Amino acid sequence: MAGLASDGSNPDVSLLYDINGLAKAAPSWFDRVMGFVGEYGIMLGLVLVALGCWWSVRRRGTPADSVAGLAALIWAPLAAGVALLINIPIRGFVERPRPFNDHQGLEVLVQGKTDFSFVSDHATMAMAIAVGVFVAHRRFGLAAIGLALVEGFCRVYMGVHYPTDVVGGLALGTAVALLLAPPALALLTPVVAAVARSPRGARLVRSRRAAEHLPVAETVGMPESRLGSGERDLAA
Repeated sequence: MAGLASDGSNPDVSLLYDINGLAKAAPSWFDRVMGFVGEYGIMLGLVLVALGCWWSVRRRGTPADSVAGLAALIWAPLAAGVALLINIPIRGFVERPRPFNDHQGLEVLVQGKTDFSFVSDHATMAMAIAVGVFVAHRRFGLAAIGLALVEGFCRVYMGVHYPTDVVGGLALGTAVALLLAPPALALLTPVVAAVARSPRGARLVRSRRAAEHLPVAETVGMPESRLGSGERDLAA
């Protein structure tokens, strides 16, 4: 892939120049902002969206919904980690150089990138987290997916990835987060449910105000006669 043409005959390269050309026309302060957003800002935004999602799922719905939502939120960063590990052999196999190594005239906003280009780690990680949040909560998930798409645009704008690097990363993150979600949630949900039965862990899964509107038996999903002190605390 290192020999891609830069004369516009290759759609991938042509789109790279079109998007990165926006950086040349933009003020220097805006490029600095875009460089920060593409490198760190979107990831910080995804963390904030995930925290908002956690706050929402522990205050609304049934206790089972809260447990399932928190399990999905825990899976989100785990999915990103798994996707990044899968990307290591992919990068080594494809060995695609960064676009600024093969094409002249690009406005590179972040220096020091020496690894391979396909697929984009940032796009992979962002979409894996976003899909995990979507599994937990549709509205917050859509916001997270929107941020992941912006991340992909930023990586091309910054001149550090081809568009197909970004598309590959978005696809990889989505595939890992969705395809591995069933077994991951099957393992994580009982763990979160067990944590919810402890006095301190219950606060992470279910807010006090939400639990007060539900019978104790519904809070843990079993008859009240079988509840222990930890389970009763979930509804306290």
